[in-house]
Amino acid sequence: MRKIVVVGSGYVGMSLATLLAQKNRVVILDIDQKRVDMINRNESPIVDSDIAAYLSEKTLSIEATLSKELAYERASLVIIATPTDYDPVTNKFNTSSVDSVVDDALAFTKDCLIVIKSTLPVGHTKSLQLSRSSDRIVFSPEFLREGQALKDNLYPSRIIVGCAANNLTRDYVALMEDGAEKNNIEILFMDSTEAESVKLFSNAYLAMRVSFFNELDSYAIHNNLDVKSIIDGVCLDQRIGRGYCNPSFGYGGYCFPKDTKQLLAGFVDIPQALVQAIVESNDVRKTYLAEQIISRKPSTVGIYRLIMKTGSDNFRSSSVQDIISLLLERNIEVILYEPTLVVSNLPDVKLVSTLNQFKQLSDVIVANRTSSDLQDVTEKVFSRDVFLDN
Repeated sequence: MRKIVVVGSGYVGMSLATLLAQKNRVVILDIDQKRVDMINRNESPIVDSDIAAYLSEKTLSIEATLSKELAYERASLVIIATPTDYDPVTNKFNTSSVDSVVDDALAFTKDCLIVIKSTLPVGHTKSLQLSRSSDRIVFSPEFLREGQALKDNLYPSRIIVGCAANNLTRDYVALMEDGAEKNNIEILFMDSTEAESVKLFSNAYLAMRVSFFNELDSYAIHNNLDVKSIIDGVCLDQRIGRGYCNPSFGYGGYCFPKDTKQLLAGFVDIPQALVQAIVESNDVRKTYLAEQIISRKPSTVGIYRLIMKTGSDNFRSSSVQDIISLLLERNIEVILYEPTLVVSNLPDVKLVSTLNQFKQLSDVIVANRTSSDLQDVTEKVFSRDVFLDN
């Protein structure tokens, strides 16, 4: 049985670890004791129903540790899935966690492949290969949805490896295919810079779709039109399709905000207008919806959940947080119902622990995604969730 090390226990790392642990021994290396303990109890540290079910119901060879020595010992493959947040000062991703893990993996192992799944600036993998004098470092982008990450690894749209095909990279692809349910997966080998570009442009395109349908929705609001009818009519064109067409407060989460900004930063000295427009459109949307809420003249606005979408526990860069800031700037009282929190993580926002009290105190209830919890107060709810999905 092969030993595979997955560094990081976010949704990328956990989905890969769960996929590969079906037929291999997987050790997750992390820096958080609580997350390590959860994994060792067969509990998922992230919200993903499929991962939770696999951990509790299937026979998997998976464990977690804080020890680098234990993790890397006799490893045959290292997968890096640590965060790369966007740094607005440098206009690029902070790759320090990835770089540090690469150095550890090179130091603790001699000949195994080191696969980076974390999103990188274009050219960073090649820079690592040159500065570390190693051809064992490759980039393989992930294309996963939060809350459905394991499903997207079980049925991948494609597997891309930013390296020429060789024994090590073919072996990595075979492991991914072996864990998947889908047959005849498209496999693409390309230069690492092209693979890094695929990741950024893919997410920018999806962010563009979100922005397009949000602006369509803003148009419908202004002209008092039935937005669902318009979207249905537009999306029945097979060239357009139904993906990412449900209006929202704006794109957010782990990937879209930082990836679009990183891509935009790469267009220095290159003529462009669209990528800039995607980034700006997201800000315009949030401002427009904040004004729509304010026009109702509420004394107290209740925020129903901070999460980006149903089936996720991610608050990071959620669009509703920017709307909260815009409401607070207008001296409107904002309260929050977020059952995953014990105390409010937002200054000047009161956390209300019971749903009934939250409904009573709120003049307007703002919900990026609606829920059956709010069926009895629909007259108070402000949401642009047309299709009741993510």
